[in-house]
Amino acid sequence: MGVSRGAGAFTGMGRAAGTGRSVGVESELAVRERRIDRSIAFWGPYVGVGIGTMITVVSAATELSVVPPDRWYWPVTAALVLTTVGWTYAFTGGERPLAAGRRAGAVYMIGMLTLAVVLATRSPWFGFYTFFGYLHSFTYLRGRWRWGGIAGTGAAAAYAQIGGGLIVLTPGVLVGLAALAVLNGLLAGGFTYYASLSDELSQGRKRKNDELAEANRRLSETLEENAALHAQLMVHAREAGILDERARLAREIHDTIAQGLAGVVTQLEAAGAADDEPEVRRRHVDTASALARESLTEARRSVAALSPGRLADARLPDAITDMAKKWAETSGVDVVVDTTGDPRPLLSEIEVTLFRVAQEGLANVGKHAAATRAGVTLSYMDDLVVLDVRDDGRGITPGTPRGFGLAGMAQRVRRVAGTLSVESGPGEGTALSASVPAIPASGEEER
Repeated sequence: MGVSRGAGAFTGMGRAAGTGRSVGVESELAVRERRIDRSIAFWGPYVGVGIGTMITVVSAATELSVVPPDRWYWPVTAALVLTTVGWTYAFTGGERPLAAGRRAGAVYMIGMLTLAVVLATRSPWFGFYTFFGYLHSFTYLRGRWRWGGIAGTGAAAAYAQIGGGLIVLTPGVLVGLAALAVLNGLLAGGFTYYASLSDELSQGRKRKNDELAEANRRLSETLEENAALHAQLMVHAREAGILDERARLAREIHDTIAQGLAGVVTQLEAAGAADDEPEVRRRHVDTASALARESLTEARRSVAALSPGRLADARLPDAITDMAKKWAETSGVDVVVDTTGDPRPLLSEIEVTLFRVAQEGLANVGKHAAATRAGVTLSYMDDLVVLDVRDDGRGITPGTPRGFGLAGMAQRVRRVAGTLSVESGPGEGTALSASVPAIPASGEEER
């Protein structure tokens, strides 16, 4: 009996996983952007009125004074400022601004621009307030009305820019006012159009980010469900494997040990009935003894099948070689064991499966093949490990029912995601091949 062996190196498997945070970052930036926009839209008009009032008051005490010699100037201006603040807060204050409505938004903008022009008659510095008409036109008006609000704001801003109530509106000034209003409208309209495009793109990105976040959430839930299902399947598969193994052992005990013990009982009863015939009695006792020894051998083999002790102290090729050697001594059939490739530690369940297939395959050769030679080859490849068991026996006649041994081997191999094939013909021997994945042993198992 020849055995060839090779030393191998353990090769591990790696996994790669990646996580992304861009969706969360962009969502946070979008929230900040909306918060800033709301803050500017709400506080901007008050800031504009405040700046205009402050500069007007400061300039009243300097040579740059724009305050006309009128004792009613300050009371009227103060009333207009308070009216403007009240008008703005009435329409834009609160969590749900009144100006957000379609009609209320138009009323608010008309009132805002009217107050802006009236304030500009008091002081051109109130143009700081007028500036926020561009922003509110875009915020509180809809569709084409936005462009009307922007044009009106441009005209009110132009009036403040040329000096407001300090300038006499001559034909020439009116022409300049109109030109400045058009320029303001074009510039503000261009910026507003660009801002609207940017807003649409931002909203589009937000929708896509929301969709991606939802898809990620669903994927995460699906993965969790799949993991739970996989765990359940593993439990069911393990339970099914235990039941299959119990059934196999029960059939094997019934077909070997139980039948052998029944034969022993029969022979002993026959010997007891042949007290007057010593030769017949001796023949029955010898037969019973032979059956008992055979049943003992079968019992030991079945007990060994429950736990492959050889694998606990030896590598798989050595364990198969040792098992085949002992099988050859009891069966009288020559066997050759070969190992190809680089042997390496495998997952314990994989090694047990290969060992059992080799053991059961040789047992079948001894029981049914009437062979003179047998061979076992263990081939280590990159992704697979293949075990071949061959003999030169009588072969399998087509249509012959398969025994419990082959069915048990097939079940074992399938439980580890492998395949089992049998090739045979009358008088041509039998070739059994089991192919299983080359899953390396974990560090804990190696220790």
